[in-house]
Amino acid sequence: MTQTTTMKQPSTDSARTNPFELRDPADAFREVESQIHLYGHGAICDTDSRGYATPGNRTPLEIVLDASEGFIRLWAKDMTLRWRFQERSMSIFEEREVAKTAIKELLGEALLAWGEAAPVKFAQQDDLWDFEIVMRETDRCRINGCVLASAFFPDPGRHELVIYPRMLTQSRKEQVDTLIHEIGHIFGLRHFFANIREREWPSEVFGSHNAFSIMNYGHQSELTDDDKDDLKRLYQMVWSGELREINGTPIKLMEPFHATVDTR
Repeated sequence: MTQTTTMKQPSTDSARTNPFELRDPADAFREVESQIHLYGHGAICDTDSRGYATPGNRTPLEIVLDASEGFIRLWAKDMTLRWRFQERSMSIFEEREVAKTAIKELLGEALLAWGEAAPVKFAQQDDLWDFEIVMRETDRCRINGCVLASAFFPDPGRHELVIYPRMLTQSRKEQVDTLIHEIGHIFGLRHFFANIREREWPSEVFGSHNAFSIMNYGHQSELTDDDKDDLKRLYQMVWSGELREINGTPIKLMEPFHATVDTR
């Protein structure tokens, strides 16, 4: 299902009241077309701009931790994730700089919500980056709802934090909560119900397992003190060497892409 957007004439006033006003799709496509690699009969290869995905290209959406590769992936101590906007994906906005500023504010608010429990820092860096913020042109919907955003698990690859247009039509709280949830994935967290409804990708439970968690869905998706306390305690125990496995599944610490690249 594709979201239909009524276009307005660009104006400074409208940009101020709605930072996510979209451009005419035809105009946006003409700009993006020259930056996409086409092979054969319209087949698109977009790997160069997206970097390298986690094997299986899984969407990583407490505490429930991913163990789908035989170990639990968490970030090493004192890591900073470097990010940038994927510029060509921002061309869907009528006022892209205004939209980028608004998205940065949402991201900042979501990170602030995790507070000192956050195991990694985030820094905007256009050159040697670890993930891109990517804006999709159309929504990704199924009969049971639409995807608002998607993220990734800890590993040394290059990744995407994807935002779909539908997310930008939600209330401010829903937008921030969505990014809090996705940042939880980036920290290494799986969905609250992963060990019940996502058994094809093994997971392990650590700490409290309350239904009210930002890693759940619907009315039960709220960031709680348990979410933050468990996450903080988990990383403290892992970094100190006190915790090396959970329920027999070993823990492996990851460094982001930029930290693995020799820049000498």
